Amino acid sequence: MAAVGSGGSTATAGPGAVSAGALEPGTSSAAHRRLKYISLAVLVVQNASLILSIRYARTLPGDRFFATTAVVMAEVLKGLTCLLLLFAQKRGNVKHLVLFLHEAVLVQYMDTLKLAVPSLIYTLQNNLQYVAISNLPAATFQVTYQLKILTTALFSVLMLNRSLSRLQWASLLLLFTGVAIVQAQQAGGGGPRPLDQNPGVGLAAVVASCLSSGFAGVYFEKILKGSSGSVWLRNLQLGLFGTALGLVGLWWAEGTAVAHRGFFFGYTPAVWGVVLNQAFGGLLVAVVVKYADNILKGFATSLSIVLSTVASIRLFGFHVDPLFALGAGLVIGAVYLYSLPRGAAKAIASASAPTSGPCTHQQPPGQPPPPQLSSHHGDLSTEPFLPKLLTKVKGS
Repeated sequence: MAAVGSGGSTATAGPGAVSAGALEPGTSSAAHRRLKYISLAVLVVQNASLILSIRYARTLPGDRFFATTAVVMAEVLKGLTCLLLLFAQKRGNVKHLVLFLHEAVLVQYMDTLKLAVPSLIYTLQNNLQYVAISNLPAATFQVTYQLKILTTALFSVLMLNRSLSRLQWASLLLLFTGVAIVQAQQAGGGGPRPLDQNPGVGLAAVVASCLSSGFAGVYFEKILKGSSGSVWLRNLQLGLFGTALGLVGLWWAEGTAVAHRGFFFGYTPAVWGVVLNQAFGGLLVAVVVKYADNILKGFATSLSIVLSTVASIRLFGFHVDPLFALGAGLVIGAVYLYSLPRGAAKAIASASAPTSGPCTHQQPPGQPPPPQLSSHHGDLSTEPFLPKLLTKVKGS
């Protein structure tokens, strides 16, 4: 266990392990606010650019690349990047890195095998995203894909015994209604579509992707509770399984065609952009999400829907009709309401309730004043349904 302990201690100096407490008192507030704005920009760009780039690459004229090879390449690049980051955390000492990986990956093999299930589901999800985006407009996919909030919430209630507020249940109902309206607009023939696109297949793929995303995220959180592995070690382990499972999927789905035409058949600069975005975008989000609270994440999702819609109009000739606008508006509102903290939800509920007098709270005499709520929003352990990966990075 010595190697894991040393890995945990060095992880605090790496990305994703910076704590707000390390900042000077006079600059912590301004620095934290600046990091939140940077996090917002990164989350919006990542959410929108990945979907738009996949859609663009899959609809270009000419030879179409094999989606399974892109999934494998993204896993390989992600794993290599995490390996380099772990190497940097070990001060460039190859011996220490090898001993650490031997202890963390091989000796503690049961801990490593726990990641096989989420890795399998994530690999399936990545392949399903290509199928969905190839058959649905980018804006429609972006709106429909927010069903992952619903699936994650339901799996959290079932597997982690989480409780949801009434406002959150209402927002989930609103979310489902908005997605249903958008899909009704799509099924009703919302504008011309290419002959090789099947909206039914796209809808089935995005629903399956949302189900797998919700289950994998909650299962990942459940099995990693109490783990001290760094975010880079976990992503390296996921990358190892993802590469192996991705190659199995490639062989099963497109093995003959890949063997005949080549692994990199149809690869263009746009395709490489998709692969790099998929490999490094998720790692970048893993770093900045430490500084993003629930409200910021919800706001980023809403902005990415708007950005995807505007870009789809310009790039793909997407037509926004009143039905799509209504459905997308309901989804954006639902995402915002769901992301509100419980305190804000109670405030909304109390503000809408009738009162018989002034809304001032009188402190009983002889009792101390109630404690003030902290203004620090960087503690992800108090935020519902967020990945707990970063909260597991510990120092010794």
